[in-house]
Amino acid sequence: MNDKLRADFPILKEIIYLDNAATSLTPEPVLEAVLSYYREYKANVGRAVHRLAQVATQRYKDAHRKVAEFIGASEGEVIFTKNTTEAINMVAYGLSFEKGDEIVTTLLEHHSNFLPWLRLKEKGVVMKIVKPDKRGRFELSEFEQAISPRTRLVAVSEVSNVLGTITPIEEIGALCKEKGGAEVLFLVDGAQSVPHLRTDVEELGCDFLAFSGHKMLGPTGTGALWVKDSDELEPTFLGGGTIEAVSPEDYQLTGGYERFEAGTPHIAGGIGFGRAVEYLSEVGMERIEEHEKRLTRRLLEGLLEIEKVQVFGSLNLNERVGVISFTINGSHPHDVALMLDETADIMVRSGHHCCMPLMSYLGLEAGTVRASLYLYNTLEEIDLFLETIEEIAKVV
Repeated sequence: MNDKLRADFPILKEIIYLDNAATSLTPEPVLEAVLSYYREYKANVGRAVHRLAQVATQRYKDAHRKVAEFIGASEGEVIFTKNTTEAINMVAYGLSFEKGDEIVTTLLEHHSNFLPWLRLKEKGVVMKIVKPDKRGRFELSEFEQAISPRTRLVAVSEVSNVLGTITPIEEIGALCKEKGGAEVLFLVDGAQSVPHLRTDVEELGCDFLAFSGHKMLGPTGTGALWVKDSDELEPTFLGGGTIEAVSPEDYQLTGGYERFEAGTPHIAGGIGFGRAVEYLSEVGMERIEEHEKRLTRRLLEGLLEIEKVQVFGSLNLNERVGVISFTINGSHPHDVALMLDETADIMVRSGHHCCMPLMSYLGLEAGTVRASLYLYNTLEEIDLFLETIEEIAKVV
C-alpha cells in the first residue's frame, strides 16, 4: 500500500500497529464522517421532519445500504449492532429454542460465539463441539456426524482469531442444507473474515452473518448482523423506532432493520461504519487480500527461522489470513508483548485472545503472542518486527 493511504492513519508515524484482530485503526475520512454528524447535522433519526433530522436519517439509512452492499446483501437485511458479540447474542435470544434442540459449534470459537450457546444449556439445549486438528483445520465429516435431525443451528467462525485459519464455510453451509434443509440454520461469525476477505452472503450460504465495524476501520461500538429471513428472529429489545403502531392492548412491529434497532442508535458510529466500508471498497478487497498475503508470507517465513519460536496455525497461505500466533520458549507472552512495545513501539496482543477452550486444547495455558495485519502495514514493519523478535529470543 502506498504512502498516501498511510497518511490517513497519522498514528503510524509513531508506532507499528499489529493488533488489528482486536481492533483496527480508523482513517481520517472515517473520522471526518463521524465529526461531520456532530458538527453539521446532529439530530435523532426517524423521529422528526426538520432538516437536520432528515439529513441524519438519510445518512444513517445510506450507511446501512453501504454495509449491505459490501457483503452482497440488500439494505433492509442488515441490522446495526454495537459489535459481533451483540449480533450473535441477538440470534441466541431471538430464536425459539426448545429442550432437546442441538447447536453445533467448534472449539476454535471466540467466547462470543461460544458462551451464548453454552448458556442455552440451562434451557436444555444440547451443545455439540467439533474439534479441529492442531493447525486449526476441520474435516467436513466431523460436521456431517455432528449435525442430526435435532440440530437447530450451526454456528462457526469463518476465520480463527487465534490461528488465522480459514474454515470451509461454503461447504459447511451446503452440508447444513443437505442434512436439514431449512430446518438447520447456519450462523457465521465474520469478525475476522469480513474485514480481510471479499464477502458475499449468497456464496457463503448462511442464514446469519455477524461482524464488527471496529475491526474494519470503523468506530468502536459498531457492528452488524445480516439476517436472511427476519421472520426467523424475534427482536431482543423493543422500544422507539421498532414499531409501526401501538395501543394499550397491542403493538405492531415495523419492517426491515428498524424493528431490531430499539431506541436512539449509535448514529455517528453507523455513519462512520458506512464510510469505513466505502473506504475499503475504494482500496479494493482483492488488493487488500493480496497485500496481506505478501505480509503474511514474510512474517511466517521469518518467524519459522528464529530459534525458540513456535508458530501455531496452518502454514499454507491459502488456508489462513494474517493473524499469526506464536510463542518464544522460556518467556511469557505478556513479557514478549511488553518488550515489543518498550523496545520498538510495536503493538501486539498477548494472552488467551478470548479463546480459553482452544488454548487448553493446544496446551497453551499462558496463551500466545499474536501479530495481526491489515492494509496499512508494510514489509518494512514486518522486517523490524522480526528483527526485534530475534533479539528478544536471544535474551529470554
